[in-house]
Amino acid sequence: MSSFRMSAVRGAGRRRTVLAATGLVAALALTATACGGSSGDEAGGRAGPGASRAADDTDGKVSLPSDLTDRLEEHGIDVDRWKDGGWKDWDRDKWLSEAEDFVNPVIEGLWKPERMRAAEEADKTVSTKDARAAQGVSDPEPAPVRAQAEKTPYHDHAAPVGKVFFDSPDGPSVCSGTVVKDVNHPGRSNLVWTAGHCVHAGADGGWYRNLVFVPAYNDLGRSESELSGADPAEIAPYGNWWADWAATSNGWIQGGSESGGAGAPYDYAVLHVQPEQGGKSLEETVGAALDVDFSAPSAAAAGSMGAWGYPAAPPYNGLRMFKCLDAPGRFSLAANLPTMYRIGCTMTGGSSGGGWFRVRDGRTVLVSNTSIGPTDNTWLAGPQLGRDAEALYQSMSRTHGGS
Repeated sequence: MSSFRMSAVRGAGRRRTVLAATGLVAALALTATACGGSSGDEAGGRAGPGASRAADDTDGKVSLPSDLTDRLEEHGIDVDRWKDGGWKDWDRDKWLSEAEDFVNPVIEGLWKPERMRAAEEADKTVSTKDARAAQGVSDPEPAPVRAQAEKTPYHDHAAPVGKVFFDSPDGPSVCSGTVVKDVNHPGRSNLVWTAGHCVHAGADGGWYRNLVFVPAYNDLGRSESELSGADPAEIAPYGNWWADWAATSNGWIQGGSESGGAGAPYDYAVLHVQPEQGGKSLEETVGAALDVDFSAPSAAAAGSMGAWGYPAAPPYNGLRMFKCLDAPGRFSLAANLPTMYRIGCTMTGGSSGGGWFRVRDGRTVLVSNTSIGPTDNTWLAGPQLGRDAEALYQSMSRTHGGS
């Protein structure tokens, strides 16, 4: 378990929605209902122009607070070069890896709509051989479940779901994430749940950079041609939210790999975010957030689950939100590793980190997140969230949640 101090950033408040009480009941439909908005809202309930700052150009320069300057210098990083765009360089000897190393200073205007669309999926695929390595532990492979497109506008149907953008050594990358409640700061959460591999490279690398969460990305589900010249409010209806703290498990940091590896059962992360502009919390802005279920129910007892996300690898392009609904089975990459949940689903890379939801006591709760899948994209697996995941979450909430 680990949590990290980073730079403070500025924020923006937007229109509000309320999560419908029915949640996943009946059809596992994650729903948010509009309940008014700011004076800039349009008739359809969509946030008004200016919801996301998308500068026409950026030189990639950044102003670093003194505490971040000191920490970068401690690792032998030339701060002036970092400010002038050196953050794009990935020296393996200086790749920030340890829990306390994570820094994510805001670079306003970096995540323009065009750069978001160019981001590639950060998928973790397992071979057929790896998938069959623990047949005695895993349940039979599920039948594929075809992913269904979520209804638009997303702010009315799945407002807490969004995309996580970040820079890796391979360039701009993308995952999915979910706004979750902060038990120690009710109604004012700034927490986002995603996968560990969407924030940290695992055993062979370190922390990714320029992490941003965009809830209800591409709110109206526009096509690529329709998005050309679109109002930024359609692409980021609630604005861009920069991670100023992050936490993932030691299990992922020490054992994560390109195919999930021994870190897969621990492939989860929590971000604390603040808006690029404005002042309200993420939960107040989006109007919805989900509780996290840390009871780690067995696959047999969990009931139906739904996975939401933005698949970006073919045949998808990352512009639309999809979901899969299925009854989970058990899955493990090795007999000595904890079992994960597995459902049939045709979503591809880019859906990584997206929340899995179930109904508990009549309420929609997040119970897992997309971690790994096979090369033929017929199923997804996600970690069980137990005591270690809860400790990570509580540490983030207590240490950073009120900021």
